[in-house]
Amino acid sequence: MESKKFTLCPACAACPEIEITDQEIRIGEDENEVRLPPAAWNELVRLIKDGKLGEV
Repeated sequence: MESKKFTLCPACAACPEIEITDQEIRIGEDENEVRLPPAAWNELVRLIKDGKLGEV
């Protein structure tokens, strides 16, 4: 799978990014970053879709 990148703020280039690869999902920027394995990412997506996680 080719790496996919998304920004959490399309209005600027200074906001955190999400990068999805086959091995992991990275959220953040520079040294302020979290890395999730695909299974953890999929669980996060499931919780959002099930309505258990939502906007704050």
